[in-house]
Amino acid sequence: MTLLIGALLGAGLLLCASPWLWPPRERAVKAPSRGRLRRLLDESGHARTSTRTLVVVMIALSVVAASLVLLLTTLPVLAVLAALAAAMAPVLFLRGRRLRLRKARRQLWPDVCDLLVAAIRVGLSLPDAVASLAESAPPAVRPAFAVFARDLRATGRFESSLDRLKDTLADPIADRIAETLRMARQVGGTELTGVLRALSASVRADAALRGEVEARQSWIRGAAVLGAVAPWVILGLLSMRPEGREAYASPEGVIVIVVGAAVSVVAYRVMLRIGRLPEPARWFG
Repeated sequence: MTLLIGALLGAGLLLCASPWLWPPRERAVKAPSRGRLRRLLDESGHARTSTRTLVVVMIALSVVAASLVLLLTTLPVLAVLAALAAAMAPVLFLRGRRLRLRKARRQLWPDVCDLLVAAIRVGLSLPDAVASLAESAPPAVRPAFAVFARDLRATGRFESSLDRLKDTLADPIADRIAETLRMARQVGGTELTGVLRALSASVRADAALRGEVEARQSWIRGAAVLGAVAPWVILGLLSMRPEGREAYASPEGVIVIVVGAAVSVVAYRVMLRIGRLPEPARWFG
């Protein structure tokens, strides 16, 4: 019985996740023709992980969580909710990792701009200046520029290597730098160093402001997590008692659990929306 419920839950979750597995339709703005899960994996630093692997992990976690909850409480409605929560756990983890990576890299891009300015001022061509970052860039982004340098030596095509660099870095600020370099390469100009200096100053100011605001609003995320998790811990403890299990197994108890789950999700999303800062969108040339 447990395995059957787990299999049905896994199949349902696969169907629910199917919009993430297919590229979105073309829109008026230029956007990558990749699924949401694929972009999430790339931007969270797991570019080598396939979307199929992520979906399998989601299904496996949902089956395990549903089986454990069903064995402990014998309440199918709690098993379904546990399966949904466990299936979303990898996605939430990747989103958190993506935000942490962007926050860490935000402090590095001004230095990258300064290094580019220095390389251009000593007489290096634009492709060579970008390739030189494979040795001089901060360690966190140096491997991406090493890949760019190898691609440039192998193909000699600056723009295709720049596209590969953007895919590897998967960062909005990196996109801005790459598109600035692409425009300078295509149309030329003597203001590239000035533009890079202005971009460096803008990124520094933005990082300082975001750091201050995020430090002041960190309590909102903590309160949202505590408010969403605490009632379900209490519900789990109550459902392990015979009288609690009997009460929540009734139709009224099922309604209470379902409504409580909906309210918890909505309240959690509202709290996160209140404390969230808008993230810059990526640039796709």
